[in-house]
Amino acid sequence: MVYFVPLCFCGKKNKIMIKAEKIEKFILELFQKIGCSESDAKTVSKVLLKAELRGIPSHGLLRIIDYVSLLEKGRINVTPNIKIERETLSTAVVNGDKALGMIAGTFAMNLAIEKAKTCGTGWVACSNSNHFGIAGYYAMMALEHDMIGITMTNASPLVAPTFSISKMLGSNPLAFAIPAGKQPPFVADFATTPIAVGKLNIMSKKGLECPQGWVQDKDGKTSTDPDILKKDGALLTLGSDYEHGSHKGFCMSSIVDIFSGVFSGANFGPFVPPSVPYIPESTEKTGMGTGHFFGAMRIDSFQEASEFKARMDKWIESFRNAEHAEDKPNVIIPGDPERENEKRISEQGIDVHPKILEDVRILVQKFNLVNTLE
Repeated sequence: MVYFVPLCFCGKKNKIMIKAEKIEKFILELFQKIGCSESDAKTVSKVLLKAELRGIPSHGLLRIIDYVSLLEKGRINVTPNIKIERETLSTAVVNGDKALGMIAGTFAMNLAIEKAKTCGTGWVACSNSNHFGIAGYYAMMALEHDMIGITMTNASPLVAPTFSISKMLGSNPLAFAIPAGKQPPFVADFATTPIAVGKLNIMSKKGLECPQGWVQDKDGKTSTDPDILKKDGALLTLGSDYEHGSHKGFCMSSIVDIFSGVFSGANFGPFVPPSVPYIPESTEKTGMGTGHFFGAMRIDSFQEASEFKARMDKWIESFRNAEHAEDKPNVIIPGDPERENEKRISEQGIDVHPKILEDVRILVQKFNLVNTLE
């Protein structure tokens, strides 16, 4: 069911709340319609829905029109033959065969987990893939196996290194999922830029400006225009400028790019194929497609799982009880906001902006689908 209630941003518009099951069904039907198997379509819908439920809409329904655009350009293979190209007992290199990133990513993370079961740790680099949604989804796959999950990926070159105006890197996220006992798991999932590209797109659709320190214009001057990337501007790295540590953000983003791109045999740096339609693809190639890197570490390879989880509980409780500054909230443990979002959004429904529904209508018409979202 669709609910309409008042929304207070950028003028009076309707806030549209849609049940998660309806969004999942729409995504499933769309990706089957474009040629994915039922199993692969379910994987895509799970990853995109998880982003919506965890309060990360920049990596949810918003993305599907970009994926369809990449498919039409021949960038995505909906019937991939994913292969292991190089392998040891604890490591592997996977060729994603131009699969949707969710398909290649799930395959590679499952492989890392299986290797960790045997060897204690498993490490898998993946090339020839595409945008894979939220990094945290794959890291969290390790939790149910009493393992620590690690995920990273390179991305569309929209980020200028410190002191540069050239777009050389992606938002290049990192994710870590660490089990606990009585406490919820520690889940850190973050870009190495102040903001993810998709969130700028959402701000643009809402008619909002972005804060200073997120982006710069084509001349390297700070900007608050969320559409500046379409005007040859660039994202900044974490820290925003040198005085506030942008060189450290550059280091983090570079490490992700090297592990995901150089190490896997994928493209790296400015040669990564863009997953957004408004930047041109580089004519020079340094590898195949987009690259990811996955790790799984079995806790009991280091200490008894029960002991580790008890120590994690103590760690989490210690930080939760840290004295907070006046007029500031308590310390937030990584994963808390997303977990609370997931509970609330599962009950209340997903807030879908009307302009995203306009994209949905385009896809409904293009692929002769039933629009279950309205």
